[in-house]
Amino acid sequence: MADFEVVADGLLFPEGPVPLADGSVLVVEIARGTLTRVAPDGNKHIVAELGGGPNGAAIGPDGHVYVCNNGGFEWHEVDGGLVPGLTPSDYEGGSIQRVDLQTGEFTTLHTHCDGEMIKGPNDLVFDSCGGMWFTDNGKRYARTEDVGAVYYASADGARISEQIYPCSHANGIALSPDEKTLYMAETMAGRVKKFTIEEPGKAVVPEGLLNPEPVHYGAPGYDLYDSMAAEANGNICVATLSRGGISVISPEGELVDFVDLPDPAVTNIAFGGEDLATAYVTLSLTGRLIKMAWPRPGLRLAFNA
Repeated sequence: MADFEVVADGLLFPEGPVPLADGSVLVVEIARGTLTRVAPDGNKHIVAELGGGPNGAAIGPDGHVYVCNNGGFEWHEVDGGLVPGLTPSDYEGGSIQRVDLQTGEFTTLHTHCDGEMIKGPNDLVFDSCGGMWFTDNGKRYARTEDVGAVYYASADGARISEQIYPCSHANGIALSPDEKTLYMAETMAGRVKKFTIEEPGKAVVPEGLLNPEPVHYGAPGYDLYDSMAAEANGNICVATLSRGGISVISPEGELVDFVDLPDPAVTNIAFGGEDLATAYVTLSLTGRLIKMAWPRPGLRLAFNA
């Protein structure tokens, strides 16, 4: 088991960690419906009451925080922790929200693409041009489910396009250091896929329903993949459900490391600290944000200070 320090506990299914320059870390609390700021001493401050199900988060080109809101879940207590369930009765759709960190005020930017409702946006990453790639995990019902997708959208809310469809529960998303490759995790399939980016906002999707070309790595056993972050060397670090830990996958598609952690719902990883060698990880079932020394520096995101 890896050594780590608990930064904060008592969080209601935390995800989407965003380390900030002052040493604090933003997280979403999906079950609380908030964007929450965790100080270095563990004190928690609610930045914004977003409602629904705030999921992934990232700093955008204007310094505001952009949040994937999946529209909410039913919640169930299992082994003393919370786990998400089906789509709740008050679900109204998914959205991309922009939050002013200073005031807590937020704006809804994207709810539809070409007339199709965004169902359950999950995670996002900005490129250096200021556009955002984000995944839509879909939504689950008693006997049916929506199909996932990947979108590219502008930070001002003016433009959005569907780039990859269909996806099997599209979840984590990351860019290679040169921004020429897009990585996307499919949760229930336990796969990481990769797509060439031929120009900003345009992914190349190989033809053929059974074409294996996009598959970068397939997980063994019952490893299920959640969100991800890139290292400076191009490795992809994928939060791994069920087994509970972080899978590190090389640019060549090989598993080079697995960091074991004590929670079956390890959902997100992000890099912070002056040298980006501190990993912040959300242990969502047990409601904890932890930090740990990481053996390699993470990739600095486009608009993180």
